[in-house]
Amino acid sequence: MVLPPKLILASGSPRRVDLLNQAGIEPDHLMPMELDETPGKSEHPRTLARRLSREKAEAAVKVLKGNPAWPNRYVLAADTVVAIGRRILDKAEMANEASSALNLLSGRTHRVYTGICVVTPNNRIRQKLVETRVRFKRLSRVEIEAYLASGQWRGKAGGYAIQGLAGAFVAKLVGSYSNVVGLPLQETVNLLTGEGYDVHAHWLEPG
Repeated sequence: MVLPPKLILASGSPRRVDLLNQAGIEPDHLMPMELDETPGKSEHPRTLARRLSREKAEAAVKVLKGNPAWPNRYVLAADTVVAIGRRILDKAEMANEASSALNLLSGRTHRVYTGICVVTPNNRIRQKLVETRVRFKRLSRVEIEAYLASGQWRGKAGGYAIQGLAGAFVAKLVGSYSNVVGLPLQETVNLLTGEGYDVHAHWLEPG
């Protein structure tokens, strides 16, 4: 008997889980990979996103190797990088970091890159890089201080979460909205489908 394929998400991000759920995909297991995400010297933001997504996927595969519980598994990993030009904006852990990022983004266009990596049951590696351009309106001091008070910046690359209050800051967006949230859905679904994972298995109405 051929076992149905399982999907391992090499991430603990609730946002990525929610996005997959939106597409009717329920990961069978979450496996966050803690890696050194420090950019290499002169490493371009898009190169960093692509490299880290692959490293996370390969780290998860290494952990799963030889585990009889996951004989027929797909591993999905992603990494999102926010940048202005070649300057990478880290995840904001302190209010002053978020404030600096928001002041930098105010009235300017930045780019959000997400690298996606899928490793199939036969260890075939497929990757995709998605880029979205986002322009913020010019933010007032009151808007920045109010956003900092909301706490929605914590742990977010670039110091904001577009799916929350910061959505009101966006003057223009070119590309994938879900990419800015953390996982470009169309590209992820296409990647999985292209490698034989049935993303539509749970789309049928019950009964």
